[in-house]
Amino acid sequence: MRIHFIAIGGSAMHNLAIALHKKGFQVSGSDDEVFEPSKGRLLQHGLLPDDFGWHPEKITDELDAIILGMHARPDNPELLRAQEMGLKIYSYPEYLYEQTKDKTRVVIGGSHGKTSITSMIMHVLKTNRIDFDYMVGAKLEGFDTMVSLSHESEIAVFEGDEYLSSPIDRRPKFHLYHPNIALLSGIAWDHINVFPTFDNYVDQFRIFVDQIEEDGSLFYYEGDTNLQEIATRIRTDVTAQEYREHPSVVENGVTYLTSADHKIRLQVFGDHNLQNIAGAKLVCNKLGISDEKFYLAMSSFKGAARRLEILAENPNCTVFYDFAHSPSKLKATTEAVKKQFTDRQLVAVMELHTFSSLKKEFLPQYEGCMAAADEAFVYFNPETIEHKRLEPITKEQVAEAFDSEGLQVFTDSDELFEILQSKNWENKNLLIMTSGNFSGKDMKEIASSVCKPVTI
Repeated sequence: MRIHFIAIGGSAMHNLAIALHKKGFQVSGSDDEVFEPSKGRLLQHGLLPDDFGWHPEKITDELDAIILGMHARPDNPELLRAQEMGLKIYSYPEYLYEQTKDKTRVVIGGSHGKTSITSMIMHVLKTNRIDFDYMVGAKLEGFDTMVSLSHESEIAVFEGDEYLSSPIDRRPKFHLYHPNIALLSGIAWDHINVFPTFDNYVDQFRIFVDQIEEDGSLFYYEGDTNLQEIATRIRTDVTAQEYREHPSVVENGVTYLTSADHKIRLQVFGDHNLQNIAGAKLVCNKLGISDEKFYLAMSSFKGAARRLEILAENPNCTVFYDFAHSPSKLKATTEAVKKQFTDRQLVAVMELHTFSSLKKEFLPQYEGCMAAADEAFVYFNPETIEHKRLEPITKEQVAEAFDSEGLQVFTDSDELFEILQSKNWENKNLLIMTSGNFSGKDMKEIASSVCKPVTI
């Protein structure tokens, strides 16, 4: 198979390119710019384009398929050439389905938690030496790539993102996977630039459920009223089962799952992760994995990158780094850290970076989401707002929207982190939450300066 990627440098795209290359396909690609880590990883596998830019001459009738990335524009010269020639053009989720349509597909969707749940299932399967294909939105320990496809496996596990598939395919990605086993973790309005109303956003999850294969299964979090409503209207051939937080106890800052007379020590924590574990367990049971094997595997699960990742720690302080950016994620993550370390003050810092978070109409959704923190800081870069062509917002508007006593808002990241680094961090934790990088800050360097090693 000869496959050409238009916009090969994207996070998902370059991982899929590497996966197909490893599967034995002949892969080529183009992009106008490629950044790290995509650049180095493509170079390692001999897939980095020789020249950046778009080259219509690469599009020939010898190609079996074109895979189009979201970064490309509808008037991309290579895309136009492929359309003129009548070549088959796929979005990457569409091609993932094409590669796995004869396998048992597990798709994890939801506004929050889908990366973590997908990661848990992948970890359990790998620990139990079960072959499977996968696509996940974060780098995981023990996995070289975020996408893997093979000829031999009978199972495919996909993180089901609700964002658009490609510049010419406006369907949400998770509508294209047609799961045999589906899980929905919860619904909280996101991607306001694509789904302008909450009802429109919820509709995407209804459509997803309608796409479950005949005699399939749906697992969903019982605490979400929208999911409860969706489950009541599910097709009669699909089995629906709800889940809630897995029973647990916290002892000396460590969370243990409780099952019958057993306690299973975890390396992750928080009510949201207890929900995630309960959902992952149901999926794994459906795939034939016993409770005993599931718990044994979960005891070694360390979490996905940037999901409450520990950047630095000493006996008096821990610095956590989390991908949280939507209101529901901020609330769950902040509450989780505060609940786990009741004897420490919590300083929470977040960056408004996504299109939705920087839109004035969406800001009220953040009300009270950092209330669990003892000190809260919010940062946004006005240049990012200008780049996204959004209406300007003010620090006062942000503070009013979050409605947390003492919350401080900054538009200068240097000023923000100078204040943080000057604090006394004795018996305090720092939680950094963003889908960006605070305008180029080195988070590990900052974490080390805040949470210095204790010398004996």
